Amino acid sequence: MDGGGGPAGVSATGKGATKRQWYPTEHEAAPPKARRRYTQRALRPSITPGTVLILLAGKHKGRRVVFLKQLQPSGMLLVTGPFRVNGVPARRVHPRLVIATSTKVDLGGVALDVFTDEYFRAVKPDAKKKKKKRSQEDFFEVADEEEKKEFKPEYYENNKKLDAQIVPKLDAEMKGYLKSTFTLKSGDRPHLMKF
Repeated sequence: MDGGGGPAGVSATGKGATKRQWYPTEHEAAPPKARRRYTQRALRPSITPGTVLILLAGKHKGRRVVFLKQLQPSGMLLVTGPFRVNGVPARRVHPRLVIATSTKVDLGGVALDVFTDEYFRAVKPDAKKKKKKRSQEDFFEVADEEEKKEFKPEYYENNKKLDAQIVPKLDAEMKGYLKSTFTLKSGDRPHLMKF
């Protein structure tokens, strides 16, 4: 006889005894939601082919680069230093991570057909090669050459060809401008600067 005064198996409200629910011991991973397709973003009016941009993030942040074209379908910006001038190779950059300046470079006759989104995808590592187990002593050492990001063999050759087309169009003053790094000092007001 239960504490409610009713017959066994019946609750005080008159309903039958509630059944225990079954709970799984492990949570099953929910299938990932389908990602949206790339939506082509309109470029800012200040960014046109030949515009000198300032990189705000990444390995080359603070460097000045030349905008070449917008890649399809990702909407990323194709920029270059050129490499012979300031060490920045042809690479993709998100439009949010640049500041457009009023300085422009003439890009008439520069061939850019080889540079696409597919072109910049890194070479996939061989599945047969397994990563070596690293000991505690090797933890802080620089990664081996095999572990570094690999690029397609033609990547370096195409960079040289691109530099050969752009560098002759730059005078000594423009080369010095592209070599210089953009920095902010104490007291500078970026929102009042005219780039």
